[in-house]
Parts: sequence; C-alpha cells; structure tokens
Amino acid sequence: MKGAAAGIECRAHHLEWTVSGSAIVDGVTFTVPPGSFTGLIGPNGSGKSTVLRLLAGVRRPSTGHASLGGADVATLKRRCVARRLALVSQETASEVEMTVAQVVMLGRAPHHGRGAATASDVRAVDQAMATMGVAALAERAWTTLSGGERQRANIARALAQETPAILLDEPTNHLDISHRLDLLEVLSNIDTTVVAALHELDLAARYCDHLVLLDAGRVVASGPPESVLTTALLERVYRVRATVGVGPDGRMDVHMAPLSPTRIAASADPPIKAS
Repeated sequence: MKGAAAGIECRAHHLEWTVSGSAIVDGVTFTVPPGSFTGLIGPNGSGKSTVLRLLAGVRRPSTGHASLGGADVATLKRRCVARRLALVSQETASEVEMTVAQVVMLGRAPHHGRGAATASDVRAVDQAMATMGVAALAERAWTTLSGGERQRANIARALAQETPAILLDEPTNHLDISHRLDLLEVLSNIDTTVVAALHELDLAARYCDHLVLLDAGRVVASGPPESVLTTALLERVYRVRATVGVGPDGRMDVHMAPLSPTRIAASADPPIKAS
C-alpha cells in the first residue's frame, strides 16, 4: 500500500447523469483522498464507468460537479485537465497506424503540444514502457498487438503523462493473472492518486486503500476496504455469500459463493440508498 499522501484530491459533488429521464448516476458524492489507490466497485450497470467519465470531465453531469485539486473540472481547459489527470478507458482504437512507442508518446502531448519531443519526454516514455513491460514492443505496429498488450501500452501512455491523478476503467481487462497482479502492484505504489473501476473484489480488497461501492447509480458506502467489504453489504449489493478475512500475507481476503434461492429471495430488496 502507499505511504505518504501524494497526488491530488478528486471529488464528486452530488453528481447526476440522466438519459431519457432515467438517472444512470444519481446524486453521487464522495472524496478520493490524495495519493490513495481508490477502487470503484459495484455490479454491472452500477455506474462505475460513467462516474469515471464525469470525474475526468469527458461527460458533463446533468447536475452537480467534479473537482480536481479543488478546481471544478468543467471550468478547466482540456489541456489543463490533461496535465492533472490521465484517463485509460475500456475502448481503444484498433486501427491506428502507429508504433507502440508513438502511442505511449501521446501521453506527453499535454506537456509539449505540437512541439518536438524533448529528452525528458523520451525518458518518461522509456520509463513508462519499462514499468508496464512493453519496452520490447516499442517498434511493433499497434495493429499487431493482442488485447492485453494494448491494455498495458495504454496504461504506459497514462504513466508517461506524469499527472498527479490517473483514472482507469477496468484496467485488468484482457490481462492474464501475472500481468494483472503486476499492474495492481504498480498502481498501489506510485506517487499518484489512482481511481480504478474494478470488478474483482478480491483484488480490490488486497490492493486498494480506499473503496467506493456503487449500486444502481448511487453510493452505498465509501472508505477503507474493511469498512466497505462487509458480509452484509456484499450480500445485499451482489447477492452473494461473502467470507471476509485476512490472508497469510496480512492482506484482506474476500471469498464469495452463490446464495441459496431462499437467501436470494430474502435479500431482493430495493437498491441501498446512501445514508
């Protein structure tokens, strides 16, 4: 886990985003501590990806606002936002006529605009590719990469951007287990505020130091993993039987099993509203 606080604070202030009158994100409020590795967790359709886009300013909220380091994201110019945060989304272009090194170098654009790459740009790109294990792919054409290789290269681009905050939407998608664990180790140790939408509760428990649990577009709970990943909350939100404990390495451990039909019926209450 991270030590001293670094990065910047990210905050959601009563965020709401509606489509055709239906609230996809409904009054979401939470604070991401500076320097934390914060996991956005929740079932499919709970609003994780939308909340990330709202935090990044890619999508404008119907009401409320998102802030970075105390500044309303909507008031900042895009280049200013790009110097404060890097966003890694699930969708990536597949037919890009560039090499891996050129794609990672795109992360330096907020720093030099259309000017030529500097020595510091090259160092940042080389370090990011080495960190993500894609240095050997530097001259490979983007179109020849596997899904996992593209994912690692995209995260390298975000690291090369050298921002005080990184937002990632399902960053472990397409990665095999070893690369998944390597990535989460990196994210849990860099001096940057990290916010990641995650599906794997066991990995969120082991690597995140702060969690935000969403259900049906609302915040159910937020705080350290031990206060969010409780048996009662996981059963209510995910409809699973959860066993929460501490693993041999001292990290939090979560195991899940299906509920019996009787328990499923008993837990089929409306989504929890934030208190």
